[in-house]
Amino acid sequence: MRRFARVALLCLGCGVCSLLYGVSQLALSLEQEAGGSRQRQARGEEGAGSLTQPYSFCYLADKPMTLPIDESGLGVTSDSALVCTLVLCVHSDLLTRLKLSEYGLRNYWRFSFEKTCCAELCQMKNLFYIRYDDMKTQPSETMHLAVVACGERLEETVTMLRSAVIFSIKPLQFHIFAEDQLHKSFKDILDDFPYEGKVNYTLYPITFPSEGEKEWKKLFKPCASQRLFLPLILKDVDSLLYVDTDILFLRPVDDIWSFLRKFNSTQIAAMAPEHEEPRIGWYNRFARHPYYGVTGINSGVMLMNMTRIRRKYFKNDMTTVRLRWGELLMPLLKKYKLNITWGDQDLLNIMFFHNPESLYIFPCQWNYRPDHCIYGSNCKEAEEEGIFILHGNRGVYHDDKQPTFRAVYEAIKNCSFGDDLVHSLLQPLEVELQKTVHTYCGRVYEVFIKQLKKSIRDLLVRRSKGS
Repeated sequence: MRRFARVALLCLGCGVCSLLYGVSQLALSLEQEAGGSRQRQARGEEGAGSLTQPYSFCYLADKPMTLPIDESGLGVTSDSALVCTLVLCVHSDLLTRLKLSEYGLRNYWRFSFEKTCCAELCQMKNLFYIRYDDMKTQPSETMHLAVVACGERLEETVTMLRSAVIFSIKPLQFHIFAEDQLHKSFKDILDDFPYEGKVNYTLYPITFPSEGEKEWKKLFKPCASQRLFLPLILKDVDSLLYVDTDILFLRPVDDIWSFLRKFNSTQIAAMAPEHEEPRIGWYNRFARHPYYGVTGINSGVMLMNMTRIRRKYFKNDMTTVRLRWGELLMPLLKKYKLNITWGDQDLLNIMFFHNPESLYIFPCQWNYRPDHCIYGSNCKEAEEEGIFILHGNRGVYHDDKQPTFRAVYEAIKNCSFGDDLVHSLLQPLEVELQKTVHTYCGRVYEVFIKQLKKSIRDLLVRRSKGS
């Protein structure tokens, strides 16, 4: 009897579940039919002038693409933000997750909301709307670039700044740390830069903390360790690109600046590996201190989220207590000063050895040095796409040991703003590079101009559009 009762009870439960499922499906079908009638009625009222047409071509992020158009005229998925030919629409789900109201979004993006016919379409998808025209008139983000110049580095630094200005799109703010005797020369030269409004600069003296000032000054090269203190000096700067004086930009600064958006929640800085080929690596063969990864990192091009750097507490091998950036520098120097060769770069390697999750690594083409070609080409990304940032360390811009590097430096140093860069820069440079094929770097001279050709072509397009 007990077994029979259990079977009967189970059958009764299944019957109730089936009944509830049938009722829910009936209600759903009625709702869909009603919704379809309203959509058909709306399309009938719109007629040939349907609002769906302006939205057939849209921008997702900053890349043009065609999106499928659904029955409401806006083919987007949940949580997406897209710019159509007329408006930017943001799903309310995304606003909720970001804890932004319509008012908050307006202030956050500094866009103005206006009533347009496009608003009706956005409301059909429960979206907020922003006029696309308003986006184009907003001020561009300023990119902050820092350099430290001492001794005979004036010409080299100006050439680096010139390369940054020629190709970049957004406004640039230069932070130039230099010895006092160089300030007037920098001012006279930079005041003649023709791009008023696009380029601003600030000159700073070389300064170190009073504790260990003499040791910091003589570490590796004169003034080189100044870059370690940039997060503490430039307290109001959120993000910064630091470069050595012997850097040349062969594509817009905007492109390396965009790596900031690729940082995950733990990353505070980005650098390139010191070597691609461990067999010729310095750190993995000779270092007497911890270093990052397999071959260490090179700090000649260093992109920093300085707000995160100032906030972070760093793991270290001196105490179980995590230390902030300013608290960590002097103890590191005291512990390792007899074991480091490359000064502040070695200290950065030690820091990120203990905090590897905090570093973003970008490819070698963003910091291309003689080591990438003097023993044979070993930067695959540069072979495929060209060099993006050239780093002429070892003084190769000023001697005849690596004529390929020197040819690029001389070409950019001698070109003038506003020149026809095809005839004044690119063509003469290619002729000079062809004279260097007797060297290992000269054998792959195409990688030195592959990206440069594209940058010049893109610049000419922007000039033709008046932007």
